[in-house]
Amino acid sequence: MSPVRSILLILSFVLCMYGCASAPYTGRSQLILISEDQERSLGFSAYQSLVKKEKVVRGTAASEMLERVGSRIAAAADRPDYDWEFVLIENDQVANAFALPGGKVFVYTGILEYTKNEAGLATVVGHEIAHVLARHGAERMSIGLLSQIGETALVAAVNSQSPTAVRAFQSAYGIAANIGVILPYSRQQEYEADRIGLILMAKAGYDPHAALDFWERMSRSAQGPKPPPFLSTHPTDEARIKKIQGLLPEALSYYSR
Repeated sequence: MSPVRSILLILSFVLCMYGCASAPYTGRSQLILISEDQERSLGFSAYQSLVKKEKVVRGTAASEMLERVGSRIAAAADRPDYDWEFVLIENDQVANAFALPGGKVFVYTGILEYTKNEAGLATVVGHEIAHVLARHGAERMSIGLLSQIGETALVAAVNSQSPTAVRAFQSAYGIAANIGVILPYSRQQEYEADRIGLILMAKAGYDPHAALDFWERMSRSAQGPKPPPFLSTHPTDEARIKKIQGLLPEALSYYSR
């Protein structure tokens, strides 16, 4: 058998065995070639590194609000097997948040200026938890690893946490630098996280309309030129707000005061 045919057969086997996944609530088909255990192991290593580097805020009204909001949305997510933890990092210059597989969610104090209240914070936390539930980082990591090292080395690289696997993980989760940034997902994944996040915040008892208020505040705060929509991995603020307006009826069907 030729090497090319062997590789194609192995790829077909890997895709059949590991690649069949679908996103929660949306049902979108996904290519995910690493297990949740492998993904969580890399995520926990990153978590340990981050809490040592960053200034974690505990025992304040803001950190307690984050824990309260996070706990409610985590309960709505209904994944008790995840080790949920909500970490507030002191950095007023960074208006961002990100999440790691297994349930570690990081929020920077700089974004609190725009969340304003619990419902606004629920928008951010719901969006990040949605990324975790849909395993968006694992999806990106799988594609990245395949392009870098080929399917035959994928499983071995992740199992051994090789430098290649770690770099792919950092790229997928936006933590290659010393400071975390919001996950650099494709526009499709961002819209999906918005949709799932709206449902989660509604199930947790937060009015999904608050998401519009949050994104409108973020849009007004933007400074400097923005990249054209087709060059950006994230939706434009205007496109995102319009999309959320269309998603509100579905989210509101999960909401009860």
